[in-house]
Amino acid sequence: MLLVLDVGNTNTAVGVFDGRRLVVSWRLASRREQTADEYGVFIQSLLATQGIDKPRIAAVAISNVVPPVQQTLEEMCEKYFGLRPWSVEPGINVRLPLRVEVPHEVGPDRVANAVAAIELYGPPLIVIDFGTATTFDCVNPRGEFIGGAIAPGITSAAEALFAKAARLSRVELVRPKEAIGRNTVTNIQSGLIYGYAALVDGLVARLKGEMEGDPKVVATGGLAGLIQEATRSIQHVRPDLTLEGLRLVWEQAHPQGP
Repeated sequence: MLLVLDVGNTNTAVGVFDGRRLVVSWRLASRREQTADEYGVFIQSLLATQGIDKPRIAAVAISNVVPPVQQTLEEMCEKYFGLRPWSVEPGINVRLPLRVEVPHEVGPDRVANAVAAIELYGPPLIVIDFGTATTFDCVNPRGEFIGGAIAPGITSAAEALFAKAARLSRVELVRPKEAIGRNTVTNIQSGLIYGYAALVDGLVARLKGEMEGDPKVVATGGLAGLIQEATRSIQHVRPDLTLEGLRLVWEQAHPQGP
């Protein structure tokens, strides 16, 4: 079995693959101060809830955008699983061609997303990941990553609004029935959901205008389904796209298996 860890600034996704099948996945809060022991005990506990014994984990693949925790993750893998983890390093150990100015600056999660989307839907593509930041990844008809865009994540934007506006309080991120809010709560919900949907549709239109072919638009991330309901441009939602990509890039780097 392959254990995959996608470490983001806000959430960490953990998954287990048995061959090509994603057996189980969890989404956890990321904590930079977490120790190797805490990671190890917690992940072992998660595996135990699904009846997955530690010796069944034959390899670990990591996508990590939080550099300070990399050493901790490596220590955890070696101490609790007896394995040296494999980490995505864009431009170094992934086959995806990166036609950008500085390949090593591309986030490993963006690489994993692009690889998975190419496998599942075929190029050309625009892949949108709704996380702490919202990333737009463009793949041309030849399957090459050519760049994209980064915008504030919807939750990050909402937290900034609530922190800076003294009279506005937190609201549930749900789609209001109408764009015209009738009270403060629905005003905020409209601005966040429909405003963000307009950002997505507008940026996708601009990106498509600079790309070859007719790119398919694929979304992932915790809020992808919610935003899709309010957009015209998102065609597919794949919640576990990054985990699927992690499996694929690991398999490409290890054709003989663990």
